Amino acid sequence: MSDNRGRDGGFRSAGRDKSDRKPGDKKGFAPRGEKRGFAQREDKPAFEKKEHTGKREYTGKMDHGPKKDYGPRKPFAGHGSAPHGDKPHVRGPVHKGDKPYKPNNLGPRRVALETLLDVSRSDAFAALALDKRMNTAMFSRRDRAFTTQLVYGTLENKIALDWRIDQFLDGDKALDPVIREILRMGAYQLFYLDRVPDMAAVDESVSLARAMGMEALTGLVNAVLRSMIRGKEDVVWPKPQDDPVKYLSIMFSVPGELAEMLIEAYGEHGALEILRYRPKDRAVTIRVNNLRCDDARLRSLLADEEMEFAPGIVPGTYKIMHAGDLTRMRAFQNGLFTIQGESSVIAARAVGAKPGQTVLDACAAPGGKTAVLSEMMNDTGRVYAWDTHAHRVELIRGTANRLKLENVRPAVKDAAVERPDMAMTLDAALIDAPCSGTGVMLEKPDVKYRVTREGVMSLCRTQAEILDAIAPMVKVGGTLVYSTCSVLPAENEMQIRAFLERHGEYEVVKLGDELPEALAAHEGDCGIQMLPYRDGTDGFYVCKMRRVRA
Repeated sequence: MSDNRGRDGGFRSAGRDKSDRKPGDKKGFAPRGEKRGFAQREDKPAFEKKEHTGKREYTGKMDHGPKKDYGPRKPFAGHGSAPHGDKPHVRGPVHKGDKPYKPNNLGPRRVALETLLDVSRSDAFAALALDKRMNTAMFSRRDRAFTTQLVYGTLENKIALDWRIDQFLDGDKALDPVIREILRMGAYQLFYLDRVPDMAAVDESVSLARAMGMEALTGLVNAVLRSMIRGKEDVVWPKPQDDPVKYLSIMFSVPGELAEMLIEAYGEHGALEILRYRPKDRAVTIRVNNLRCDDARLRSLLADEEMEFAPGIVPGTYKIMHAGDLTRMRAFQNGLFTIQGESSVIAARAVGAKPGQTVLDACAAPGGKTAVLSEMMNDTGRVYAWDTHAHRVELIRGTANRLKLENVRPAVKDAAVERPDMAMTLDAALIDAPCSGTGVMLEKPDVKYRVTREGVMSLCRTQAEILDAIAPMVKVGGTLVYSTCSVLPAENEMQIRAFLERHGEYEVVKLGDELPEALAAHEGDCGIQMLPYRDGTDGFYVCKMRRVRA
C-alpha cells in the first residue's frame, strides 16, 4: 500500500509543469503557422500476384515529381500528430520480423479520457486503470508520458478545474460526465501545460467529443474552452480570509471535509503548506538489493542507462529523474534493485531485523518492506508476509521471486484476527496499517477524493484491531513497529497513545540509527510524522515500540 511506485515517463516528463502557478496566471497564445500543402500522387505502384505463393511483388516505379517547397511546418492539432516533436504522437504500425503488430488506434488523449472515466464511473484506482489502458496502446515513450501526465494532472487539479469551467457555462451546470471530463482535460492543457498550444487544446477537445459520439455537444466544448481563454483573468477565486476551508478546497483541489481535518490537525498555515507542496520535478526512488548488488555497481548501471540520479537520504536509495519505465530495465528484472520510497524503507528498517529471527510483515503487499526485512536478515530466518487478498499475496510472492529471497513466507491471512497459537513467537512485527493515504496524495491524487471523516473513523477501528491482534505475538524484548502513509493524527499518534493505554506491556523507543540524520530532529516522544513539504519524503508516520513484559 505504501510503497512508492514510479510512473511510466515520470509525472512531469511530457512538458514543463506549471503546478506551482496559482490558477488564473497568464499564458500566452501559441502562434499559428502556415498551412501545409501536399503533393498529389500521379501514379501508383503496380503489383503482380506471384504464382503459387499468394504474395505480391512490386514491379513498378513511383514518381512523385520534383520536390516542392511547402513553407514552414504548422503544429498539427489532429489526433496523435507531433511535427518537430512539439506534441506526443502515436507511432504507425510496428513490425517484429515479418509479423506486424496492430497498434491501438486511440491517441493519448482518448486513452487518458477513458482512464478518467474508469475512475469517475467505477471508482477505479487511477494507477491500475491507467496501466490496464496503457497495456493495450502501442505508444512511444513520449506518448506514454503525455497520457500519464494528462490523467494525473487532471485528477490532481479536478476541483480547481471545475471551479474555472463552471464560471463559463451558461445556465444549468449539469453536464454529461464525458463532456465534463473532456472540459477538465482541455482546461488542464490550457492552464497547466506550456507546451500544448491553446488552439490545439481546444481543437483536440472538440475532436475528442466527436470521437466519443457526442457531435451535438462539440459546439459547447468549443465555446466553453474558447471563452476560458479569453476570460482567463475574469475568474473569481475564493479568498482565504473569507472561508479558509473553501479556499483550500478550491485552490488545491481537495474535498472540503479533508481540508477541515487538515486545518484541525495543523492549523490553517500548516494545512496550506501540506496542500500547496507540488514539486516541479518528481523523482522515482529506488533501493539497491544488497544481497545481489552494491551501491557502486548500481550507480554504474544507472550511468550506463544515461539516467539522471542522486543519492537519497536513506543509505542505498537513489532518486531517478525522468525515470521512464524502470521495470523494463534488465537490472530491475534481475532483482538488483527495487522501486520503493524512502519513508517506506525507513519504516521497514525501524524493525531492526537480524539474521535468524522470525519476523512478521502483517500488511505486506506488494512486498517492498518485506524485502527490506529479508535483506536485513541476510535471507536467513523467516519473514511471514500476510495480506487479506490472494491477488495481493501474489504480488508479494512476485517481489520475493524477482529479488531472489528465499526466507519469505507469503500467506493469505487477516492481520486483525487474533491467533493465540502464535503468542510470543515473533522477534519483531511490522504493521503498515491500512490508512487514508493522505501522505501520498502527490503520487496518488485520486485517493484524496475518497477521504471522509466516517471513512477515517472506520480505518482507525481497523488499525486498532490489527494492533491488538498482533501485539500478543511479539516476544518479551521484541519489537513492534507501526506505520501508515497518512498525515492525519487520528491514524497515527492518537492511535498509538490509545494502544499504549490498552497495552501497558509496550513502550515507545527511539528509532535511533535507522532514522536519517536529516529527519532525527522531527522525532517526538511518540514516533515521527514525516511531511512531504518539510522532509522531501512521502507523508509517513513511523513509531517503534518494545515489549517490556508479558
